[in-house]
Amino acid sequence: MRTYEGRPLPRPHEDVVDQGLRFDLGTVTTRRRMLAALGIGAAGIGLAACGKGTQSGPSTSMAASSSTAGPTTTPSTLAEIPEETAGPYPGDGSNGPDVLEVDRVVRSDIRSSFGAMSGTADGVPITLELTVRDLARDGAPFAGAAVYVWHCDREGRYSLYTAGATDQNYLRGVQIADDAGVVRFTSVFPACYEGRWPHVHFEVYRDRAGITDAESAIATSQLAFPEDVCDAVYATSGYESSVRTMSRVSLASDSVFREDGAEHQLATVTGDVRAGYRSSLPVGVDTRTAPGSGSIPGQPPINGRPR
Repeated sequence: MRTYEGRPLPRPHEDVVDQGLRFDLGTVTTRRRMLAALGIGAAGIGLAACGKGTQSGPSTSMAASSSTAGPTTTPSTLAEIPEETAGPYPGDGSNGPDVLEVDRVVRSDIRSSFGAMSGTADGVPITLELTVRDLARDGAPFAGAAVYVWHCDREGRYSLYTAGATDQNYLRGVQIADDAGVVRFTSVFPACYEGRWPHVHFEVYRDRAGITDAESAIATSQLAFPEDVCDAVYATSGYESSVRTMSRVSLASDSVFREDGAEHQLATVTGDVRAGYRSSLPVGVDTRTAPGSGSIPGQPPINGRPR
């Protein structure tokens, strides 16, 4: 019978590192006793005997089939969100209409128009969650930051600008970050229109008072959605045109995300078309750096990217 350090191997036909967790723990315990007798502390003990196939934390192999996860980040590894164009339909006063001056723009449910306008955008429901962190303070939550989000509707129209939606201001709103730096919006999944990957625009301001001036935004960027989630949504009624446009675009060809494949802008999304989706994205902003001119139409391309 094969042995290791005088102990019989429970799986004699396999390598020592494949004998199972109980055998590994027994090996570590034996070594600890031996080293303790020699006066060596536990900190000097390596866990190499645990070998492959064991983990120091709980197993996470059981993943929900309806979820798509983006890259895992922590405050120490979070990158600054890329500065992007606000596009031609910001509605922040930098290019025509200014929804940020309208009463009740600070709201969590942005599916309906507000103020003097009425009407509701239809589509698969989604919760948009952004966690804003200040890289100038070691990634601390940016409590009190104001985040303005906007995106197109199920037909690919932007309220206030696109024919058929100029008398609406739905799918636009502001939330103030809580103590954890989190803002949440209830919305509908946007369409995929010609030439662009499905996305959501957002601007970050230092505080609620700052939203009255688009030039005071400290970050302007966009959130991208995972392809499998887009495909599932666009297979539902009302999104028929998005099936065709989605087949003609990719993250590699998108004018905004193609530089890095939306590495820092691809949301983590869970849920399904029946119950709705929940998306989340960490947003790193650095108050030490000057923001780009993403919200100002007519400026040169940002980082060489077309608007």
